[in-house]
Amino acid sequence: MLVLLNKEIREFFSNLMGYIVVIVFLLINSLFIWVFPGEFNLLDAGYANLDTLFIISPWVFLFLVPAITMRLFAEEKKTGTLDTLLIRPISDLQIVLAKFFAGVILVFVSLLPTIIYYFTIYKLGNPVGNLDKGGILGSYIGLFFLASVYISIGLFASSLTQNQIIAFIIGMLIAFFFYYGFDSIGTILPQSAQEFIVYLGINEHYRSISRGVVDTRDVVYFISIISIFIYFTKLAIESRKW
Repeated sequence: MLVLLNKEIREFFSNLMGYIVVIVFLLINSLFIWVFPGEFNLLDAGYANLDTLFIISPWVFLFLVPAITMRLFAEEKKTGTLDTLLIRPISDLQIVLAKFFAGVILVFVSLLPTIIYYFTIYKLGNPVGNLDKGGILGSYIGLFFLASVYISIGLFASSLTQNQIIAFIIGMLIAFFFYYGFDSIGTILPQSAQEFIVYLGINEHYRSISRGVVDTRDVVYFISIISIFIYFTKLAIESRKW
């Protein structure tokens, strides 16, 4: 499994995809935080926080993560290397997990440079260091979990087809539904059902963790959704043997 994980990570950074993802992620967030005028601009807001990063990033990852994952199985299906991979002495679950963790590592790498944003607003605070450290840490944890859910969804989408564009579209649509769809459905339902439906969506749990209190229910939710899509991916891969 570790050999496959290393292979996937090397491929991310050997064909520029990994670098492009990191650069695009940082560029878009930097433009909204420092350049574009308006409510998201840190200097225009007049107070030190990283809210913009945690508001914009889920939408940026909504496009970038499916772009990362679309090739993970689709390309191997198209080139025929998946069949070769499946006969190696490694389980289907290990194959799926290796590709999943490769995507997680790439997301983690893209988040690391944003620590510069934290130190910047730390210095800009009045007095210095006057910011909600707990809320920022919780938001980072929530964003990492959110991106991990996107990866598991994108991996599942890639396992359904050998066309990378179709995999990208399917992954993006499913991720969008889980992030925003349940909230939208909840607004048109009676109050008795609204809370339950909204609770099924990613956004509710992402907002909860972003308050700075890491509730085990939110962690269990994210791990459960990731596990479900990893299991679906495993089933999709196993279906090639039937």
